[in-house]
Amino acid sequence: MFAFCICHVFALLAVLSAGFEDERTLRRENGPRLLRDAVFAEFKDEGKQNHTVLQLDEDTGEIYAGGEDFLFKLDVEKFAAVTEFLPQNNQSYQVVETQDVAGISPFNYTQNCLSLTVEGDVYTAAPLDKDGSFLQFRRRAESRSDVWMDEDWLSDPTFVSASWVQWKEDPDNDKIYMFFREKNSDNYPEAEPWISRVARVCKVDEGGSKQFLQNTWTSFLKARLVCGYPEESLYFNRLQDVHVMRADDWHLTRIYALFSSSWNSSAVCIYTIKTIEGLFESSSFKGYDKEIPQPRPGTCVKNRQDLSMSTLNMLKDYPEMSQWVYPLHSSAPFYVSNYHYRKIAVDTVQAADQHLYNVLLLATDSGRIHKVLESGSEPFIILQTEPLSNSSVHSMKLDSKRKKLVVGFSDKIVVLNLQNCQDYNTSCEDCVLARDPYCSWTASGCAPTELRGVNGSVKRGAVQDFPGGQLSACSSTAGNRTKRDTDLSQTEQHVVPLGSPLYMSCPIDSYHATYRWEHGPGSGPCLPVNSECLLLIPAMAEEHYGLHRCVSTENNHTKVVKTYHLRKPTNLLPASHDRRHSIRFQLHGAAAAAEAPRVPWTLLGLVLALCSLKHF
Repeated sequence: MFAFCICHVFALLAVLSAGFEDERTLRRENGPRLLRDAVFAEFKDEGKQNHTVLQLDEDTGEIYAGGEDFLFKLDVEKFAAVTEFLPQNNQSYQVVETQDVAGISPFNYTQNCLSLTVEGDVYTAAPLDKDGSFLQFRRRAESRSDVWMDEDWLSDPTFVSASWVQWKEDPDNDKIYMFFREKNSDNYPEAEPWISRVARVCKVDEGGSKQFLQNTWTSFLKARLVCGYPEESLYFNRLQDVHVMRADDWHLTRIYALFSSSWNSSAVCIYTIKTIEGLFESSSFKGYDKEIPQPRPGTCVKNRQDLSMSTLNMLKDYPEMSQWVYPLHSSAPFYVSNYHYRKIAVDTVQAADQHLYNVLLLATDSGRIHKVLESGSEPFIILQTEPLSNSSVHSMKLDSKRKKLVVGFSDKIVVLNLQNCQDYNTSCEDCVLARDPYCSWTASGCAPTELRGVNGSVKRGAVQDFPGGQLSACSSTAGNRTKRDTDLSQTEQHVVPLGSPLYMSCPIDSYHATYRWEHGPGSGPCLPVNSECLLLIPAMAEEHYGLHRCVSTENNHTKVVKTYHLRKPTNLLPASHDRRHSIRFQLHGAAAAAEAPRVPWTLLGLVLALCSLKHF
């Protein structure tokens, strides 16, 4: 009966382990290498929910979180310092000034909107009507003309992001870029319902004259953003989020765009402003087959009188480019995943080799954050931060100066420390294999790379390796703890009677490694359940006694993760202790030897208890 029950236990474990396959399966080189909890600080006010607005002032480190009838100011380093700015406890405040914010602010938090402030002018997209309709991009200025769109230029748009790109050598050519998706005007049954776009206007644009296009953009152009596999005509058409990585030279400014698809996958494509601007200046205009007038539609001019009527007429009727905007990796996206990503931020980190590396921070719809290294044309998922909330991510802001990521949920705000190097502090090999440019191996362990010396340079002697995570430098590193030698003083000792069931577990240090259990001259696979690698022995036999080692191998580096020494009882138990007590004792001892996964082993204990009662 007992053996029969054990068989049922192992069958149950097989089913349970299969349920963890999507997140926990070993050797998933295209998935996260590590799964970690990395919360630096958290703010939650039970009385204030739906944090729908999140702004970060990177100079001061101040976070502004707002929602319906409240506004908080937080400090990214000192989360306990909280200031509330709106009426509470029925206090009354004198209204100093009111403004008409139609077209600047949404009527409720569920409506699409975005805003950008440039030199005192507000560029915004928000509905003009309470039902959320008539959404367009406009500028509200104090000392300049208010400018907006022609209502025929867009079809039911959803605005995602806007950014100011400066031409430092020619400020009159500064542009405001906007990224959005709109309904596809193609009614073909197999056509995608949405098309992703980039559009731009000139910062100096004052709109047309009183006779034509008054208070309407005279520089608006739009083009389609392509992200996918052009040879297969397979595209990710739903733009989700955008991060603009500015450069001193505007040509080098990069656009990291996050897309989703109709087949529930996500992709990141990378564009340059040089490519986008080149297309706006050279492409033909969709639907227009005549000679293009001069100055070319979309040209930035300070004086509206410099634009001819033919130029304005063409721009009004044909604002779309014929050519499409392709990413740097034109044949395929930079990164494709089955995770459902919703937000993206990108940080630049100076690594120990003095080179700059870009790290993508991607938020999933389930509240996880992925840290992804951009190394050449290949992405590498450094780690996954475990779910931070039961709700989805509303907003995400990067504090590159302090290396913190601020994540806004409807019920709370979380700050993550991007320099969480203790996750790889076991050895030089673990630190290097992590391939995290925020961290490098030093004489004092795995430490933040950008903690600089007095001359501003990265610490000398720090060990990293990109892109391959090669370990050759670890062998000569001062203060190196490259090998986790396992002797009997580090081995868990357990006395196990013959015939007793037993399981042993070791922690999964890396989901890119392979794991095996070694015993004597032989070895066998492990059973991955949650974050543990298990060895299950239904009934102890003579051949099971001795040393059992859990060994991992990654990138030609092998290490012993955990060791057990199983021994026979030295003294026979008294007659009053029957077999049931010895089994319970040994199971309790084995469970104490390692932190077992909560769900499977709770069920295992229940099944064993039921089997024990039936047997006796």
